[in-house]
Amino acid sequence: MDIYLALKAIVMGLVEGFTEFLPISSTGHLILAGSLLNFTDEKSNIFKIVIQSGAILAVCWEFNVRIRAVFSGIFTERKQQKFVLNLMIAFTPLAVLGLIFGKFIKQALFHPVPVALSFIIGGLIILWVEARQRGNPVAVRVGEIDDMTPLDALKVGLAQAVALIPGTSRSGATIIGSMMFGLTRKAATEFSFFLAIPTLMIATAYELIKNRDMLTSADLPLFGIGSFAAFVSAFLCVRWLLRYISSHDFTVFAWYRIAFGILVIASSHYGWVVWVE
Repeated sequence: MDIYLALKAIVMGLVEGFTEFLPISSTGHLILAGSLLNFTDEKSNIFKIVIQSGAILAVCWEFNVRIRAVFSGIFTERKQQKFVLNLMIAFTPLAVLGLIFGKFIKQALFHPVPVALSFIIGGLIILWVEARQRGNPVAVRVGEIDDMTPLDALKVGLAQAVALIPGTSRSGATIIGSMMFGLTRKAATEFSFFLAIPTLMIATAYELIKNRDMLTSADLPLFGIGSFAAFVSAFLCVRWLLRYISSHDFTVFAWYRIAFGILVIASSHYGWVVWVE
């Protein structure tokens, strides 16, 4: 394997893992990182989806106790059945809208400047929600994820569907949307982690099946390196985020999104960086 290609895979994997579960958009960062690294061909687009499997494994590792409880009690325990049902309901809006609009969104919006605009808009929304929480907080109705109703799950699923717009952030839309619907910050964050499992697993499987004719066994090392890098970085990120939210809000991520989006637009406008479309 070409050493430079392997290094690109490692960088992309690290970007995926460190950004997947933060409200800053992993897709947006991967588009921008791929543009900078000139890693933008058709196969690289498959790679960006497949390495999400590493991030999935990190969540499964961190929450292995609950996941084992779900599998052992899925046919006998009402609590686990309700949890799985809520995940299925929350996943559905993204799946349906993705099948309908996915192709158009990829063609029209998967480019650096539209992504940068989404960064800025998403950051402003986070600032507004956090300011609202401080000044006129939404009444908390759901303290733990097991307290969620199917309607709560549907609302969170609709919020997640907004993340079809690249640069929005799946985790950001899910967490901030959940908080607006009355979930605690902890419950919103944990449900976002669990919802990522079916969402990213199915997206990865779909991408592999759809593009199986383009892939060969020679691609396995590259995909493996990227997925492993994503696993390590995502595991560290999940552990850190769970500690962070116990005493902090998401304002810092909002300002990061705004600053980063402005930097990308400025660099494109003034020619500081030639972003590959």
